[in-house]
Amino acid sequence: MKLMNKGLPRGLRLAPLALLLALSGQAQAAPSSGLDVGGFDKSVRAQDDLFRAANGQWIARTEIPADKADYGSFIILADQSDKQVRAIVEELAARPQQAGSVEQKIAAFYAAYTDTAAIDKAGLAPLQPRLASIAAIKTRAELAAWLGKAQGEFSTPVLLSVQPDSKDPTTHLALTWQGGLGMPDRDYYLKDDERLAKARAAYELYLTRLAQLSGDKQAAATARTVLALEKRIAEAHWPKVELRDPVKTYNPMTPAELAAAAPGMDWAAFLAAGQLGGIQRLSVSQPSLATGVAKLVAEVPLEQWKAYLRLRVLDESADVLPKAFREARFAFKGTALTGAKEEKPRWQKGIDEVNSALGEAVGKVYVERHFPPAYKARMQELVKNLLAAYGESIDGLAWMSPETKAQAKDKLSKYMSKIGYPDVWRDYSKLEVKAGDAAGNRGRSSRFEWARIAQRAGKPVDRAEWEMTPQTVNAYYNPPLNEIVFPAAILQPPFFDMAADDAANYGAIGAVIGHEISHGFDDQGSQFDGDGKLRNWWTEADRKAFDAIGAQLVAQYGGYEPLPGKQLNGKLTLGENIADLSGLQIAYKAYKRSLGGQPAPVLDGYSGEQRFFLGWSQAWREKVREERSLQLLTIDPHSPPKFRANGAAVNHDGFHEAFGTKDGDGMFKPADKRIRIW
Repeated sequence: MKLMNKGLPRGLRLAPLALLLALSGQAQAAPSSGLDVGGFDKSVRAQDDLFRAANGQWIARTEIPADKADYGSFIILADQSDKQVRAIVEELAARPQQAGSVEQKIAAFYAAYTDTAAIDKAGLAPLQPRLASIAAIKTRAELAAWLGKAQGEFSTPVLLSVQPDSKDPTTHLALTWQGGLGMPDRDYYLKDDERLAKARAAYELYLTRLAQLSGDKQAAATARTVLALEKRIAEAHWPKVELRDPVKTYNPMTPAELAAAAPGMDWAAFLAAGQLGGIQRLSVSQPSLATGVAKLVAEVPLEQWKAYLRLRVLDESADVLPKAFREARFAFKGTALTGAKEEKPRWQKGIDEVNSALGEAVGKVYVERHFPPAYKARMQELVKNLLAAYGESIDGLAWMSPETKAQAKDKLSKYMSKIGYPDVWRDYSKLEVKAGDAAGNRGRSSRFEWARIAQRAGKPVDRAEWEMTPQTVNAYYNPPLNEIVFPAAILQPPFFDMAADDAANYGAIGAVIGHEISHGFDDQGSQFDGDGKLRNWWTEADRKAFDAIGAQLVAQYGGYEPLPGKQLNGKLTLGENIADLSGLQIAYKAYKRSLGGQPAPVLDGYSGEQRFFLGWSQAWREKVREERSLQLLTIDPHSPPKFRANGAAVNHDGFHEAFGTKDGDGMFKPADKRIRIW
């Protein structure tokens, strides 16, 4: 996942989850297994295919909804969260709110976005000031300034951000990143692949349609021009695997040094327009991208750049433009790219919009209604249990020296966990929201958020901030802050069930917690120390041993073929695969310790150990359309769900013991071939 405090004293027995429930004041009925046994495929043995055994019947009887590109545990929970947020928003909209209050802003923002009749009537008028600003560009310095001013609102070839400095994570540092493409990744422009070529053809049709709808008399020629420029931008982009190297992407320099290294673009004008004119230094994350884009700014005729900017603005604004624009956007970004058959309901897109603009304001009400204090208390105990188990695992590593183990334990001891919701809520008092102005509201909210981010440059890091809203179904580890974060919305079945037996909870949310903890020790996170500094704290021999184990995982996952002729990229997915493998290992240790040496009950015909792995597999339940699968294989650092479930379990001694695998079983792997990292 994006989908990690101190461990318990060594040797302290971990309390069973049922006991933790009792301590939190919850009445205890006989626990359920926490498993959807009706979704199992009893004709498939877990020994042959754990994912299919736990999910086969669900897969067979479940149709992906027409408005979805994929469907499973995460999407089902996200839909539930959206419905809960919708109830909050519509409740606010149903009664008068004080002008300028955050409640009034939420209601007005949602109402404007969902009023498609008003959007249709407005036509292109809400976008005319932005389009006029493009038409007014007369010089390359003005082009650079336009690109800077668009930060936070539109994707430009060079994006700006402000993040904790990797070498001094107590302070914020501005940085650049690559962007500006209308398709998901450089591969869509550059690779000779039949499926990608089909997507390129659909994109050209989409660009042509946008140009036609905006009144362009040479629409097809404009589309070809823009596609050609985007291809040149894509050629300057780094491949996704290279972006995973935090050392390679950390390149601090002064603005003057950037201007000297990447001539052809007025970087001073770009930074000033992007509200970063006063910075002393920034990290140029992809230096060759900056050089390449600067060269394009200098050489490509301004009229071509202006055509590109017009279509970028129309594309990224299409869902707040009249129906013809919305339909064109869905035909490409929905059907062509993901295989979805119908547009997501407007109300649900409206919830996405409100969550993006005023997410923490909505989240504050959400947690009051849907996240009882007992949930947070139980999660806090689970996190402590997993951290304690992780510490014991580090102690037992045979391939790591005592010197590096001490550094690893120090890092683990400094983990900070955030559960449910932030302690300090974001202030939206300066955000202006106007009734009936969907496009304007989006622009103002984007600029409001960018101003909040830009002003942090050079200032101390606020460790209380969250990168996700409480109503987000996800979790993350943040290396510079050395923190694990679990929003409230993921803490529900099938990941977290207050009424379920321990085994399934440890296999699901326990493994999720372990996954996020493990990100601090994957191929990327392991390059940051306990204070969040990008620093090599490994001995040379230990790092070599760690990388050798990682290479085994790359080979294992690189052998999977999710689509005919399309292999899984083991290097792109390495970090997530390490986190899955390690998280599952640690969660299992924590579960076994929680039993205190006593056997778990048999529920639904399965032992506790079997329920642990079935709970793990059930959490990754999902179906995916082929177009969406291609997109994810190109851009997503996570492996497809089937390979997440089976790929980690096949390396786990506990899985083989629980199900008694033997030579000839589909999931059998000899003990000496199993990959063990943490």
